[in-house]
Amino acid sequence: MGRVALVTGGSRGIGAAISVALKAAGYRVAANYAGNEAAAAAFTAETGIPTFRWSVADYDACVAGIAQVEAALGPVEVLVNNAGITRDAMFHRMTREQWREVIETNLTGLFNMTHPVWPGMRDRKFGRIINISSINGQKGQAGQANYSAAKAGDLGFTKALAQEGARAGITVNAVCPGYIATEMVKAIDPKVLAERIIPQIPVGRLGEPEEIARCVVFLASDEAGFITGSTLSANGGQFVV
Repeated sequence: MGRVALVTGGSRGIGAAISVALKAAGYRVAANYAGNEAAAAAFTAETGIPTFRWSVADYDACVAGIAQVEAALGPVEVLVNNAGITRDAMFHRMTREQWREVIETNLTGLFNMTHPVWPGMRDRKFGRIINISSINGQKGQAGQANYSAAKAGDLGFTKALAQEGARAGITVNAVCPGYIATEMVKAIDPKVLAERIIPQIPVGRLGEPEEIARCVVFLASDEAGFITGSTLSANGGQFVV
């Protein structure tokens, strides 16, 4: 049987594409979601991938949710930390709540999800942790001090944890998507997309969720065992590190 993969925020957008791609590659996949029950039910009906509801910002909920997944599918061997939110505002208008919500989900959520599965991965001498960061965690973005800080923190977490996991057969890597054609991005004013965003992307288009998913499938594979602590930028050349 295939390895067990758990994808947070795995029933919509980039997360849904990752869940589907991992299933197609032979993994037994569980998709976590935070609140949209209708979307999760539709996703499961369409794909056959089971969904489990909890907030990655809540450590105890993560422990309980992971236990549910493992009872249903087996020990989590691949964890994709994809769940994320935005609460955009220029810094002089940003509230403490907007800061806290984004940091707790987009950064602390990585600790909350990874910490409970880490001992089992160490014991089994195998694990794949893949953190979905962002181009804005690499270059920053006005109006996203909270989001950029969290996503940059994801990269530091990745690099540090990779060094701890290496001798136990656990790889920890990050993927930094650029502007991807998800519902959130497509909701941007078409004029803004056409005149201000797409011209900044050298390949001249938005990325597709499936292109990010293919990056994750590779990093999750046994063949990627020599790659750890790395950041894979998938942004159409918009920001070159």
